[in-house]
Amino acid sequence: MSRDEQRAAMRQVREGLIEELEGLYHQAFDRIGRVELGEGAVARLTQLLLRSREAAITPLQEEIEAPLITRAPGESPPAAAAEPTGA
Repeated sequence: MSRDEQRAAMRQVREGLIEELEGLYHQAFDRIGRVELGEGAVARLTQLLLRSREAAITPLQEEIEAPLITRAPGESPPAAAAEPTGA
C-alpha cells in the first residue's frame, strides 16, 4: 500500500470513528432527555457529556485537518527535531 493510500485509509478510519462517536453521543443526549432527572442533574450530565465528546472527537478532527509535512527523499529531519534536548 502506498503512502497516499495509507493516508487515505487512515482518513477514512478517522472519519468513520467520528461518525460513530457522533451517533453514540446523540443517543446519550436523547437518553438524558428521556430520564426523569432534576434540572441541575441534567445540566451536570450534559456538561460532562459535552466535555467528553469534545475530548473524543476534536483530536480526530484535528488530525484530519492537519497539513501534511513532507521532506524530499533522502533529506534528513531538521537537527532540532532529530535530537531532543534533555531540558
